[in-house]
Amino acid sequence: MSSRQTFRALRSATAVNTVLIAAAASAVFVGSYGLFGGETTTKTHGAAAASSSAEVAAELAPFTTADAGSCLNWDIDAQGKVSNFSQTDCSTEHRFEVAAREDLSVYPTSEFGENAQMPNQERQAQLREELCHGATLAYVDGRFDPAGKFSIAPILPPAEAWAQGDRTMLCGLQTTDEKGVAQPFSGRVVEVDQANIAEPGACRAIGDDQVLRTVDCAEPHQLETVSIVDLSQQFPQGTPSIDDQNKFLSERCTQAVEDYLGGEEALYQSTLQPYWGSLAESSWNGGSRSVNCSLMHVNRQTKTFSAITGSAKNGRESLTIDGATPAAPPTRNPLRNP
Repeated sequence: MSSRQTFRALRSATAVNTVLIAAAASAVFVGSYGLFGGETTTKTHGAAAASSSAEVAAELAPFTTADAGSCLNWDIDAQGKVSNFSQTDCSTEHRFEVAAREDLSVYPTSEFGENAQMPNQERQAQLREELCHGATLAYVDGRFDPAGKFSIAPILPPAEAWAQGDRTMLCGLQTTDEKGVAQPFSGRVVEVDQANIAEPGACRAIGDDQVLRTVDCAEPHQLETVSIVDLSQQFPQGTPSIDDQNKFLSERCTQAVEDYLGGEEALYQSTLQPYWGSLAESSWNGGSRSVNCSLMHVNRQTKTFSAITGSAKNGRESLTIDGATPAAPPTRNPLRNP
C-alpha cells in the first residue's frame, strides 16, 4: 500500500471524529451573549458611559440609532474595557452586524418595566432564542451556517442607559475568540466565507466541553493546522458530496502536510498523519466554503485523536503523543526504479 493509500485508510478509520469536530465547531460560540449587559456592562461599556451626561449621550447615539443592516465597532483594552462604540461601514472592520432591533419595553409581561434589573446572562440566552434567532435568520434569508464562525447574539444598552429606561436590544451576528470576545471582521455576513477555520501553524484542542479552541502548540492538542483550502475553487457548480470532498482533499491535504514539514520523508518520520475537514450540505448552503488541512495522530486502541504537545515543525523529537515521546517509525526499504 502506498503512503497516500495508507493515509486514506487512516482517514476512513477516523471518520467518526468528523462528527466530533462538527459538534465542537458549532459549540465554540455558545455563551457569548450580552456584550454590554449584566456584569459585563459594569466592567466595560457601562463603565465607559458613566462619566458625564454629555459623554453618555455621545456614547449612546451609535447604539440608539442602530437598526437592521448597521455594523457596529468598538475598542477593547487589555482589561476588557470597551470604548469608542460606533457605527461603521460594513465593508470595514467591525465586531457586530445588526439583524433586528427589539424593544423590550413592549414585552408581553412586566419583566422589563421601569425598575427592572438588566437580564442576566441566562436570561439573555433565552432572549436570543425567543427574539433574535428567527429574526436574524430572516435577515440573512436563511444563509447562515450554524457550525460556522458566526453566532447569533443580542447586545443590550449600557447600564447607564438601561437605568434611564432604554430597553433596546439589538440582535445580530458576531464572531468570537475562544474566550467569547467579539473579533473584528469585514464585509456583510452573507457575503463572506462563514467557515470556522484556523490559520496555518495554529494548534487546536478539543476540551472536555467538546469545544474546539486554538491553543499554544506547547499545550496538549489534537490538530496542527497546515493550510486552508477553498473548496469553491474545485467545486464551483454546487454542493460537493462528502465522498467527492474526501477524494479531492486526500491528495490536496497530503501534499499540503508534506510541504509544511519539508517533504514526504519528514511526514513519515513525524509519525503523524494528514487530516481534513469537510462541509455538510447545510454548511455549504449556509455560506461556508473553506476547510483546514491538519496533522493529527490516531490512538490505535481508542480509534480517536491522540493528545499531542509540541509543533511537528520542530521534528518528532520535540513532540509527545499521549504523554510519551513517539518511537521512530520502522525503517523503510529503499525505493527502486520500476
